[in-house]
Amino acid sequence: MKRLTVIATILALVALPIIAADEGAALFQTKCAACHGKTGAADTPIAKAKGIKDLGSADIQKWTDAQLTEMISAGGPDKVKGHEFKAKGLTDDQIKSLVVFIRTLKK
Repeated sequence: MKRLTVIATILALVALPIIAADEGAALFQTKCAACHGKTGAADTPIAKAKGIKDLGSADIQKWTDAQLTEMISAGGPDKVKGHEFKAKGLTDDQIKSLVVFIRTLKK
């Protein structure tokens, strides 16, 4: 019984980031892709006009999870318009799943 509990715990720890990345990918497509591009590569007219960086770039990937969370939740220290997703109703878990997904974009 104890062995089964250990195996179940290990499987859960392995599966949770995958599930979060999948949820984050779906959220990204509905909430972020219009500006950041379908792959986060900042290849949209809006991204080019506003100087939005590729989310897979070293510049973005060096941000801490807390910094990414703050940017998504409330627009970061500069209060970037369009990034107030906490006020728009996203939950902490949904925002975390977006952070997990952004980490998968690393080049």
